[in-house]
Amino acid sequence: MLTPEILVDPVELTRALVDVESVSGDEARIAGLVEGALRDAPHLAVGRAGNVVVARTDLGRDSRVVLAGHLDTVPVAGNLPSTVDGDIMRGCGTSDMKSGVALALHLAVTVAQPRFDVTYLFYDCEEVESERNGLRRLGVDRPDLLRADFAVLLEPTYGLVEAGCQGTMRAIVTTTGRRAHSARSWLGVNAIHAAGAVLRRLDDYEPRSVTIDGCTYREGLNAVGIAGGVAGNVIPDECRVEVNFRFAPDRSEAQAEAHVREVFDGLSVEVTDSAPGALPGLSAAPAKELLDAIGEPPRAKLGWTDVARFAALGVPALNFGPGDPNLAHAREERVEIAKIRHGAEVLRRWLG
Repeated sequence: MLTPEILVDPVELTRALVDVESVSGDEARIAGLVEGALRDAPHLAVGRAGNVVVARTDLGRDSRVVLAGHLDTVPVAGNLPSTVDGDIMRGCGTSDMKSGVALALHLAVTVAQPRFDVTYLFYDCEEVESERNGLRRLGVDRPDLLRADFAVLLEPTYGLVEAGCQGTMRAIVTTTGRRAHSARSWLGVNAIHAAGAVLRRLDDYEPRSVTIDGCTYREGLNAVGIAGGVAGNVIPDECRVEVNFRFAPDRSEAQAEAHVREVFDGLSVEVTDSAPGALPGLSAAPAKELLDAIGEPPRAKLGWTDVARFAALGVPALNFGPGDPNLAHAREERVEIAKIRHGAEVLRRWLG
């Protein structure tokens, strides 16, 4: 149970949430604890769909903002229960992103009269395939619950604003040849050797950097896998190189695909997965006020996050949380306690 004493202290709340194991697909217990804490707050209307918990104020404010965070973690790696050593809390999910979830839950139950109406979203299955993502499901089934003037995703950013996010695309570039016995290789055409052309294009590729609203997004096109071969005595007739394109949010998915096909012109390209980026979303008045409360300039989010789901619905969104993104998913995952307290102070001041 999340007692009132725990809920008023974001550090103790972080530790309590971390100690509830919630690997993707196993969020029922933590969702129940979050739901119970929210239902005890009389100023909130609370609903639940599966392991997605939504709490909303309805105060008639001029603007509505969203604070959102995912409840799941990657698999535990011998790093539960949590431990505290001085100013450092260690444990699975401390950075990504139970410290951020703790901030949202702490504010939800302790700030009864925010100057915006607020929607608090706690969702499941962010760390696995998109089809299972609770925020995606909510956007399909109840997009009205995501409507807002601005959203904050409490992903780890080390206490800075990381605006928007890159888009991502995966594709398979296939080279072909002709099979033959390796003892008579001249009778065949080696598809693995032909893949050298793919690798040379990647090696020669010059990624662009794009600055949008003062945030610089650096693109990248890289091989992330290669597969080919039939047997130890056969010249292979096919080789598949998987590439990943991380693109700036000024490109649409169609433009990103066109670019990948241009790079590999003359070769077979099959796009297997893609997700759009999100523009910085810094022009909304609540975003400017949050930046003023933080007092530090924003930087680009180099990676993909669920801010893109809000952007697709026309809701400007950014990332802000106490965790260090460089420690996400690591066995040695940890969070600085001072960052938790600072994040709570900043968001409380912003909500007023």
